[in-house]
Amino acid sequence: MSAVESFINYKAKTGMQCGNYSIDLPKLKPGEQYRFHFDATKCIGCHCCEVACNEQNNNPFDVKWRRVGEVEGGVFPNVSQIFFSMSCNHCIDPWCLKGCPTQSYIKLDNGIVIHDDEACIGCQYCTWNCPYDVPVFHEERHIVTKCHMCFERIENNQTTACVQACPEGAIEIEVVNKEEWLNGKIDEEGNAPGLIDARVTNSTTRFTLPENMPKTLEPADRDLIKPAHKELPLVFMTVLTQVSFIGFLALLLGDIASKITSLPEPNFAMAFTVFALSAIGLPLSALHLGRPVKALSAMKNLKSSWLSKEALFLGIFTALMGVVTLFYYFEEEGFLRVVLEIVTAITGTYGIYAQSMIYKIPAKPTWNRKSTTYRFFSTGYIGTLILAAIATLTKDFSVVNILLSLSILLGSIQMYLFYESQRFYDTIKKEDPFYYQISRAKKLLEKDFKKLYGFRKNSLPIGAIFLPLTAVIALNAGSSSFAFLSIALAVLISFGSELAGRLLFYSSAVKTGMPGNFFAGNQR
Repeated sequence: MSAVESFINYKAKTGMQCGNYSIDLPKLKPGEQYRFHFDATKCIGCHCCEVACNEQNNNPFDVKWRRVGEVEGGVFPNVSQIFFSMSCNHCIDPWCLKGCPTQSYIKLDNGIVIHDDEACIGCQYCTWNCPYDVPVFHEERHIVTKCHMCFERIENNQTTACVQACPEGAIEIEVVNKEEWLNGKIDEEGNAPGLIDARVTNSTTRFTLPENMPKTLEPADRDLIKPAHKELPLVFMTVLTQVSFIGFLALLLGDIASKITSLPEPNFAMAFTVFALSAIGLPLSALHLGRPVKALSAMKNLKSSWLSKEALFLGIFTALMGVVTLFYYFEEEGFLRVVLEIVTAITGTYGIYAQSMIYKIPAKPTWNRKSTTYRFFSTGYIGTLILAAIATLTKDFSVVNILLSLSILLGSIQMYLFYESQRFYDTIKKEDPFYYQISRAKKLLEKDFKKLYGFRKNSLPIGAIFLPLTAVIALNAGSSSFAFLSIALAVLISFGSELAGRLLFYSSAVKTGMPGNFFAGNQR
């Protein structure tokens, strides 16, 4: 018997899937699905699975649906080096699916999660949402793509590309009963060093790990820190819509106050300005998309996607503000305008809340905090500064004092949240499950973005507190010109500060994913 024949016979007798063109899987019973099994005791880190996956799916080198990571630990000479190969975990509760605004993810009856390329608009929200960093943006196609477990091959009893290519048989396809998995061994066999807790998405991948592993294993690329994508369209869009919202709230309060006090009514210039900020900012989000012409389809998944809710409610908010602005232009006063403003404010409140919830995801620990929502709302202190500048020009000085007081209050909250985030970075402990991501984010802020971070730290108190206080003093001292100059300067500095802060928010967000993944492709 030749060596090849001996090898084939051995595989047939042992039931090994690697090297075989066909696969013999049992028929699925109710409550069962397919999953990957990865045996870390067999993987030698050859990356054959990556290459085979890319060849099978005609992906460029920087788009990897399967990736090999590396962790290491121990004390010399008793050191350990462990490789991990991972693609999509075909989770029971996939965050990519429930977060996608265009419903581009589908979980088949066999449990495999596939991606509908035609429906995708390239928003890349799923690349943030997935705590395993599985979906990857395809620059040439302008959409997100991901592993689909070669489901067409499985349906034809053919072996998946990665399983077939692995020379050690470290990857296999197997059947799992979902209820038994969740009530049984998911905590023991669903987790691996450096990966997020499997219960976050109820991942189905089963890991076989070496015995007597070191207690502490670190990613082999722990010293390689790469900033996240800048997301410039979103930097401007989020700041402008938040400023517009708080500006509109001030407009509403002013309109109500004018009905019950001697304060003058807000004017058309104020209404138009806060409307224009959102009308300019909201469409900028389309520039973030791979397929901007399909932007309107982002509202398809209102049931579970915060991005869909943000798009709808902020769109309605902006449209209603346009109507309110027309009321001011035609000097239509009275009860109807106030009611419309209240409805607009409620819509905007939910829109900004939904906007903040987009970022409260387990995969991005520096985003996934209550303070994110507070920061998004308090950013709007600039809106009251802008209205104060307009009121100064119209010589409504009593209104200016009120608006500056509101601005200083919101600015103080924003300052508190900034220093609270500094304490968050400084007090993180190694025992924290997200220490790796948060400590790397801190290094980005203090090294890669040192100058920008310094500008943010120094400009925030000047624009949010010092200059508005100076304007209050100047106004009450009878110098309206100096007050206007102080307010205008506060607006410019505060805008610069908030844009810098939002740029840092995106660029320093280190997400969870495959540990030690030196050869990561186009992950955002």
